[in-house]
Amino acid sequence: MQNQKLIHRLKIIEGQVRGLQEMVENDKYCIDIITQTSAVKNALSGVEDVLMEGHLGTCLVHQIQKGQTEKATKEILKVYGLKRK
Repeated sequence: MQNQKLIHRLKIIEGQVRGLQEMVENDKYCIDIITQTSAVKNALSGVEDVLMEGHLGTCLVHQIQKGQTEKATKEILKVYGLKRK
C-alpha cells in the first residue's frame, strides 16, 4: 500500500515537472516558475521523508537486531548527510 501512495505522489510530481517545462518554453514570469520549482522540491522532500521513515522503522531495526550496528550507523549518517544538502 505504501508503494502505491509513493507512486501516486511521484506521478503528481512528474506532472508538476512537465508543467515547469511548459512554463519555461512559454516564457512565463520568472517568479511563477520559481514558485513551482519550490513546490516540486517540497513534494520530493515529502517522498524522501516517507522513504526514510520506512527505512528507519524497518530495515535499520532489522540490521540492529541482527547485530549489524556498524552498517546501520553508517546508513543513518549517510541519510542524515543527504538530507542536509
